[in-house]
Amino acid sequence: MAILPPYLKPGDTIGITCPAGFLPLEKAETCIKILQEWGFKVKVGKTLGSQFNYFSGTDEERLTDFQQMLNDDSVQAVLCGRGGYGVSRIIDHLDFTSFQKNPKWIIGFSDITVLHSHIYTKFNIASLHSPMAAAFNDEEYKNPFVQSMRTALTGEAADYSCSSHPYNKEGNITGELVGGNLSLLAHLTGSESSINTKNKILFMEDVGEYLYNVDRMLIQLQRSGQLENLKALIIGGFTDMKDTTTSFGQDIYDVLNDKVKNYHYPVCFNFPVSHEKENYALKIGQQYNLVITKEKTVLKELA
Repeated sequence: MAILPPYLKPGDTIGITCPAGFLPLEKAETCIKILQEWGFKVKVGKTLGSQFNYFSGTDEERLTDFQQMLNDDSVQAVLCGRGGYGVSRIIDHLDFTSFQKNPKWIIGFSDITVLHSHIYTKFNIASLHSPMAAAFNDEEYKNPFVQSMRTALTGEAADYSCSSHPYNKEGNITGELVGGNLSLLAHLTGSESSINTKNKILFMEDVGEYLYNVDRMLIQLQRSGQLENLKALIIGGFTDMKDTTTSFGQDIYDVLNDKVKNYHYPVCFNFPVSHEKENYALKIGQQYNLVITKEKTVLKELA
């Protein structure tokens, strides 16, 4: 099992930084307010509200801001403001020396999959795949998915469930949970940040992709052996999928099922981890028990 950073307590500080895409400051104001209401202090990085073309700053600015959060002993967790694209442009220049000595929770999803994968693979340290700043807006901080970030950070063991799916493959499995955004998992293949998925429970989700590209990315995972020896597979939301003018000929569930149906491990479809509201907080590198039955799926974190 991965090393767990210390859980947060009242008065601890959460830093907010944007290592990838641009996020307007006003999109994070509710998040900052609610984190403070939860009893945490908030330290805002220079890249929140900053913009350089698509990004929240130049590569150097984003690198410097994130590095300062990693090195700052007064910061107990780092919440990435948003994903988008950009972490892979700076990941090899980050210095994790201080972080290894004093691990802290790195929080986010989507492009932040790069950080989760790198930190787990290189240093065997757990991190939190979780909603980010914009998820707090429009009173959505009250929903169970944003609230799951709070309970995860304060040490409460997760106990999630969802309804069954026709393509599910039943089973009862315990193992370390790894994964994230499919595009990034495929992108990292062959790099030193790529996860060794053998004997792991792998989860994946994605948004806004063409069906043929999802098919291609799954083939990449197959050919690299990353789907071969799993303990189980959790397929989250694949939302806003797109088709080509000449149809690919399958819906997203058929595309996914065709790639995994011949493996012998349990598979859960449509688990609530996604780019939509339904996005439970999951600890990368933590032990979970996954039970898939005809009636429902239950994912329970082991203390």
